Amino acid sequence: MGVIPNRPGGGDLVAPALLSTVGTVEKNRSRQTLSRAVFLVPAGVAMLAGVNAALLLVGVGAPVQSARMPDLHGMLMVAGFLGTLIAMERAVALRHPLGYAAPLLLGVGALALLTPLPLAVGQLLLVDGAIAFVAVYAALYRRNHDDVVIVELLGAVHLAIATLLWLRLEMPWLMPWLVGFIALTICAERVELARLAMPATGGRTLVLHAAAQTVALVATLLWPDVGARLTGLVIASLVAWLVRHDVARKTIRATGLPRFSAAALLGGYLWLFLAAVTWVAGGAQLDGAAYDLVVHAVMLGFAISMVMAHAPVILPAVLRRPLPYRPMMWIPLVLMHLGLVARIIAGDLLGLYPVWQAGSVINVIALLLFFVVAATSSALGPVTRAPRHARAASDPASLAGTGSRS
Repeated sequence: MGVIPNRPGGGDLVAPALLSTVGTVEKNRSRQTLSRAVFLVPAGVAMLAGVNAALLLVGVGAPVQSARMPDLHGMLMVAGFLGTLIAMERAVALRHPLGYAAPLLLGVGALALLTPLPLAVGQLLLVDGAIAFVAVYAALYRRNHDDVVIVELLGAVHLAIATLLWLRLEMPWLMPWLVGFIALTICAERVELARLAMPATGGRTLVLHAAAQTVALVATLLWPDVGARLTGLVIASLVAWLVRHDVARKTIRATGLPRFSAAALLGGYLWLFLAAVTWVAGGAQLDGAAYDLVVHAVMLGFAISMVMAHAPVILPAVLRRPLPYRPMMWIPLVLMHLGLVARIIAGDLLGLYPVWQAGSVINVIALLLFFVVAATSSALGPVTRAPRHARAASDPASLAGTGSRS
């Protein structure tokens, strides 16, 4: 049979079908984006409530006055906000409907804390969410038997232990476990994202640090000072190893996104190292200036800096919406670190209370501003394409592996 010759108007049959297919794909993608965004709404509410609680704790005006909210600040920010975000990203990577139980339970648990329901309702939901989070990592490990996932799994176990301990203990006793969750999870994700630049033995090195940190954290419940010092030593060793091998040391001299991400990464490592040194030097911290230093050096200086560094890569993979890098992203990053310098150096270390308050407020502004900037950048869409040589310097792929993780 010969080839059917082209006929005038023959393309009229193909073009509508092609357009229809493209339209269907776009509809499905939009529907998926919306459904995933719904899971992140509780994380956003938890962040806003946590920020409100922070303002109450530092003694400045807050939009919502609540006697209960300040006591919830730490768990709202770590489990409700960061925990839900990370669990959502991992659920997307798992590609199984049951994976979404983790971000759902963590998010709903955070919301329950803000209602008149008994506190135990929200606490138990967070416990369930953390256990589901561990199950997600277990499923991911069964898929590829990656050492890095073992470390992330241990981080989720630390979160689960923290939520269980919260049923009986006050927040300062849980804080080392929450720090363990943040440190292990984010450091492991950094190695996973920048795998091409890391040594081949990086996974095993992380596993050894994670095992040592778990032992040290158990010690914090039995011998608080010894456990805190051991935890600080492990974290300091982990940070030193990461800084030595992270490609950020080279890309800080680049331009565009690589330079922005490198600055956020190196700044985050510095704050985490400061927290570790504080534990090594001072032992267990249950209140006072040193406790404030450790908590916010880790949760703001390290964790939020890492969120800022990787948001242009990870958030599009989760929401299927582009988040182009724009120079205005530097504003919240710089504000965050300036606020921490004021809060920790001038406030916690030098005892200048008004400066401590001012730094705390600057941190709140920086956190909220980053999400405003990110939403604005996403809404504006892709940046106008630059010449080839300029694009190469600002391509996320030049961060040695900071591509899609799904």
